[in-house]
Amino acid sequence: MDIKRIQKLFFERKAAGMKWSKQHKRELTVAAVAIASLFVVAFVAYSLFAPSNDDGGNQVDNQTDTSTLVFRHPLTGQILDWTGGAVPNGPMALPFVYGVMIENSAEAWPLVGLDQAFLVIEAPVEANIPRFIAFFSDDQDVDKIGPVRSARPYYLDWNAEFNAVYGHVGGSPEALDLLRSYGTYDLNEFYQGEYFYRQNGTRYAPHNVYTNSEELTQATEELIKVYEIVEGDIDYGVWTFADDKPTTGTPISFDLDWSEGATYDIAWEYDVTKNAYVRNQKATSYFLENNADAIANNVVVIETTVTVVDAMGRRHLRTIGEGNAILFQNGNAIDATWKKSSKADRLRFYDANGDEITMNAGTTWIEVVDDLGKVTRR
Repeated sequence: MDIKRIQKLFFERKAAGMKWSKQHKRELTVAAVAIASLFVVAFVAYSLFAPSNDDGGNQVDNQTDTSTLVFRHPLTGQILDWTGGAVPNGPMALPFVYGVMIENSAEAWPLVGLDQAFLVIEAPVEANIPRFIAFFSDDQDVDKIGPVRSARPYYLDWNAEFNAVYGHVGGSPEALDLLRSYGTYDLNEFYQGEYFYRQNGTRYAPHNVYTNSEELTQATEELIKVYEIVEGDIDYGVWTFADDKPTTGTPISFDLDWSEGATYDIAWEYDVTKNAYVRNQKATSYFLENNADAIANNVVVIETTVTVVDAMGRRHLRTIGEGNAILFQNGNAIDATWKKSSKADRLRFYDANGDEITMNAGTTWIEVVDDLGKVTRR
């Protein structure tokens, strides 16, 4: 992401009078960040976007030196450049989020845009073929996203975490019913085709529908009118972020055997130079267009109940509640628990002591499986 551009957009929102909701004002907190060096220099950093650890009240920092203030992007935790000057009066507006369904059948390769999403969740659909929901912020410029495919019910619960605009091409009967009952900001190519395009000639239906940031932004402007979206309607929880700290031990990579066949098996390789993980689709070298790499600063594999519900092989996945997980970051593998108390709540991860795990700033991928035994650490 262009950090300077993000900062500019946030301050433009602030100047226009846009604010956070009351919930996020309660989540405003002060985070202590210590930087150890040969000079043993320490300072306190104030993050506008870190969730509070108290019961609703704000922790207030009495420091006055604005040169040490740290502002993090609420979706990635990336530090926004601060050039000093006056401190903004209160928290800044949350950006809109777009959730886009992207298929992962072999016929659709190479895919495009996944490498630019701030969060990707991969889960199975019919025939245990994985499909993605990729999340983008409205302060990003992504030239091409797709192929865009149809909706499934459980992806709507993950989309609801951000109150996101949901881009898709049709969907299962249950998913289409839920879109209406959830009140999701629905962007369906069947009815709003002007915000999508089909790449004909080299690609064939249903693997040829695409969109981009410009189209999503234009669509959102219309959806704001249709749904009468007002200040405070876009409201979502944020994770606690920190700068990454590579392991001093032996780093861990892992394989994920997705299904009985090997077509969709993947490997997440730890790259010590980036302190991040690179996703490899074992069956192909052209998973992403232009040989782009899917790189994640956090990779989480979560285990949940998966049930086949009809003759078409459609599935139900349990998205609410809690379950076992493994969180990979900094070259470490953390045995964890995932929790999500309602469709609108953020999916969060906790260590063996019950403490919420701080996420590395950057990109996160979540793999959803029915059995953590499919993970092989190495």
